[in-house]
Amino acid sequence: MTESLPENKNDSQSFFNKEGVVVSQIEIGDGIPLGIKTVSNSDLGIAGAYGAWGTSYDNASLPDFVGQRLGTPLGDDEIMNLEDLGFLNRHHTPMLSDNDHLELELEVGAQMLRKAADASGWDTSEVQGVLIGMSCPISNDYLTRISEKAGIPTDALKVTVHKACDGSMGALHLALNPELSADGNVNIAEELKGKKVLVGGIEALSRLTSRAKDKNALQLFGNGAGVIGLVPGETMKFLTGKSHENYDEDGLLQLRMFYPHSGERVPGRSMLETQFESSKSIRIAGLMHEPLDGAPILMAGLMGMVKLFVRTGVEVVTDVYHEYHSLMDRLGQSGKSFELAIAHHANYKINLLKAKQLMKNGVQIPMPWLLNDFGNVSAASCMIAFLRQLQSLKAGDHILFDGFGAGTYYDVMAVSLG
Repeated sequence: MTESLPENKNDSQSFFNKEGVVVSQIEIGDGIPLGIKTVSNSDLGIAGAYGAWGTSYDNASLPDFVGQRLGTPLGDDEIMNLEDLGFLNRHHTPMLSDNDHLELELEVGAQMLRKAADASGWDTSEVQGVLIGMSCPISNDYLTRISEKAGIPTDALKVTVHKACDGSMGALHLALNPELSADGNVNIAEELKGKKVLVGGIEALSRLTSRAKDKNALQLFGNGAGVIGLVPGETMKFLTGKSHENYDEDGLLQLRMFYPHSGERVPGRSMLETQFESSKSIRIAGLMHEPLDGAPILMAGLMGMVKLFVRTGVEVVTDVYHEYHSLMDRLGQSGKSFELAIAHHANYKINLLKAKQLMKNGVQIPMPWLLNDFGNVSAASCMIAFLRQLQSLKAGDHILFDGFGAGTYYDVMAVSLG
């Protein structure tokens, strides 16, 4: 896997000012800007929307904002070199009441679903499935409420996936891979095959970090969302993949579970718990190593993140890479390979090191860096990165999705497009 340099590394232009981004104002508080860009590829039959909301902070203005959140200025030695980590901007909302946060996020979520459906050429009444990854849902019925607000039918299958930064890739994997099922009760991929489905990640990380004292988290994370429209088995076909979990014993990235989970670890049993809110509403909840003091997030530092994600991540990607080429050999397509890899944008240094380690294993796939104007947006990042590459892809192209996140969870899959 080869790592590309950050796109427009020295371009600190806000996402809101970029070509094709439509900015509106949500009338909450003093007004919250929401920017959304839609993308489609008619040859593939895949489209979607991505965006961010809140004030856009570049690296020069961010320390003052973080100092205000902390109640004390950042020291010079506490200001991260975010440009070297591949991030030039991120989006934050002001401190709001719980009700205002809820109203804001319901509006953002509904708009994202509507825009993704519209980009796909669908009316929201045609959507038959919605799968969304999110780290810190503001309400347990968030997906049901934004789906209703967007005009999606009540009998559409709704699946919420809480696997931190791996949430949207976990959702996509469930939509495509029939070997995965929801606790034996329903096979989501079989249920959704041939149907019009929205899959994505919606992450209000500014709200998550607003009550945190973790100085790194406050600088790295921001709001973001990305949702794609696809027809599983037709416009996107599953080839091979692997879902892996490995508990974060050392608590290198601790995250509070803002969603129902027993909190129990049972030897030999998955850390994922499946809950059926109704026959059409499923929650896949992943166990997290939670901060003991009740904080929303606690990071061990950048080297801790490398230790947490790189070694196991390289193993999972290598396994899927070899499985993919074995499949191509069996299908008589030995010369076929990946056009690119869409990897979670944890930070550029993590992805660069991962790419170097993969090259030692003989794994070489272009892995462009595409989110310098967002920061780390957790489950939204792979969807945004994919949409930013969508128009360059052709029918029949194979790509690798590489999701990973706190917990620790990994979803890596090879897919065929169009």
